Amino acid sequence: MKKVKSIEVEGKTVEEAVEKALQELKLPRNRVKIESLSEEKMGLFGMPGAKPAKVRVSVIPNKESA
Repeated sequence: MKKVKSIEVEGKTVEEAVEKALQELKLPRNRVKIESLSEEKMGLFGMPGAKPAKVRVSVIPNKESA
């Protein structure tokens, strides 16, 4: 059984984290499974960046190679 490749990435928002992961894996969104591990948390007075969003992106294996 082949191990599924997955990475965990942080970003200012969930969407930014997903985009970073897709660039790193060099894959389109329809070839990966996306799990949100944590949402971003706003800082004092709504300032961004108190806590980044974190996602796990897993490659969906091809049916031919599974």
